[in-house]
Amino acid sequence: MDWAKELAALPRGLKASLIAVLVLLGTLLLVNQPLQTGSAPQGIVSFQMAGTAEQAHAIVRSWRPEGVVWAQMSLWLDFLFIPAYVLALVQLTRHLMRDRPGVRERMVARWIRALFLAAGLSDATENILLLNNFNPPTDVISLSATICALVKFTGLTLGIAGLVIIRAARRHPLAHG
Repeated sequence: MDWAKELAALPRGLKASLIAVLVLLGTLLLVNQPLQTGSAPQGIVSFQMAGTAEQAHAIVRSWRPEGVVWAQMSLWLDFLFIPAYVLALVQLTRHLMRDRPGVRERMVARWIRALFLAAGLSDATENILLLNNFNPPTDVISLSATICALVKFTGLTLGIAGLVIIRAARRHPLAHG
């Protein structure tokens, strides 16, 4: 299998979406660097997964005032990243399903798209919760944000696994045209 040929054959819209996702992801990773502390070894992800006000407060304290600004910037930037990755993943699903006319395959693709959309909605809800969990953090908001993060990560993981299965089940190269 020649990956270069497959990449070259991707539709322009999908390529543009994937490039946007990579640029935004790179930016988010850079913004996350100053957020990695002893209390938040994974930066903003640690804040997402802080299930209690006590954990969230320890993370916010470790960031000090300048780190909180970076964390808020990361969450606002994530609002741009969400539609970018959802669109890219939905377009990728559509691309991989182009020559898969079977009813079962179409049903699986609908479920995969639904997982990606649910992940995006959970991500946006999580960001709203986290933006409201800085001063002071509460148990309800911390736990709600963690649940949203888990729904997001689960939806993305299952959706991507579905794409791998769709791709692996193809017994011939993707038809171009």
